[in-house]
Amino acid sequence: MAVRAAVLPAIGSPLEITEIELPDPGPGQVRVRLAAAGVCHSDLSLSNGTMRVPVPAVLGHEGAGTVLAVGEGVAHVAPGDAVVLNWAPSCGSCHACALGEVWLCADALSGAARVHARTTDGTEVHPGLNVAAFAEETVVAASCVLPLPDGIPLTDAALLGCAVLTGYGAVHHAARVRQGETVAVFGAGGVGLATLQAARIAGAARIIAVDVSPAKEELARAAGATDYVVASENTPREIRALTGKQGVDVAVECVGRAVTIRAAWESTRRGGRTTVVGIGGKDEQVTFNALEIFHWGRTLSGCVYGNSNPAEDLPVLAGHVRAGRLDLGALVTERIALDGIPAAFENMTAGKGGRALVVF
Repeated sequence: MAVRAAVLPAIGSPLEITEIELPDPGPGQVRVRLAAAGVCHSDLSLSNGTMRVPVPAVLGHEGAGTVLAVGEGVAHVAPGDAVVLNWAPSCGSCHACALGEVWLCADALSGAARVHARTTDGTEVHPGLNVAAFAEETVVAASCVLPLPDGIPLTDAALLGCAVLTGYGAVHHAARVRQGETVAVFGAGGVGLATLQAARIAGAARIIAVDVSPAKEELARAAGATDYVVASENTPREIRALTGKQGVDVAVECVGRAVTIRAAWESTRRGGRTTVVGIGGKDEQVTFNALEIFHWGRTLSGCVYGNSNPAEDLPVLAGHVRAGRLDLGALVTERIALDGIPAAFENMTAGKGGRALVVF
């Protein structure tokens, strides 16, 4: 069956809105009609080669929709069910999974190399980060779909699949923010706004948002920021001034640039914690001297998918949404149609794009 999709024909090439021939679900697979998909910076990283995937590929890894059909052996969802896509399913048997660190599963992205569909001329197309959400419909492994808890709007639920899990997990699982601590969040995009909300939920006493754009201050404050700093070379000094010359307890970096990571680290107090969520290129080198590492006693750690277990965290997030503590709609700056994805990518490349949500 032919469906419309946003296809990346080659690394560095513009996305093309075209038709693909999508097969019926086989054993252990599920066919989903997409309701919405988030346009995430990670998709841009896939398109420009920062992260490698087989191409041509249908991108999009953050989505939600309705089950149309299931293959043999699928029992946890049925046609008509509302689901959230999980782009990094855990295998349950590798070393990381055995340790309970399912976000580091060695086989999480093994499905990205499979043949997902074919173009009308027969060219094989791969599923980006497993789920190929930039399409009207998709066929995914059963492990890539999670039942959507009741009471969550289906379109907004798309954001639970990446931005919210990442931001919430960065605060609650990776940095383990405690009530009364001070937090700085670098980057006020979709993940950053989710991180700000998560810090508020955690009971942070002061939450400082940092971004290059003054225009994002209103969004950041609505998400929970108590202070807003326009990024500059003086950012660490400004943050220390806001915290009694000490620096924050926790900094969460959502940009993925060496200069931002370094600024986040310098913005924490002695013994503070910096969690890096942003995905940077291998040419982004962060340097420290041995004396400052000893003197400051700070911790710098990476964070993959919010160090989350989606199956366990999704119901928790749904509870926050239903209670009004987490506003999914506030993470979206633009709602677009499938045809609008290429322009959304151009906006991100130019540094002026927010969090776009594709509504099918």
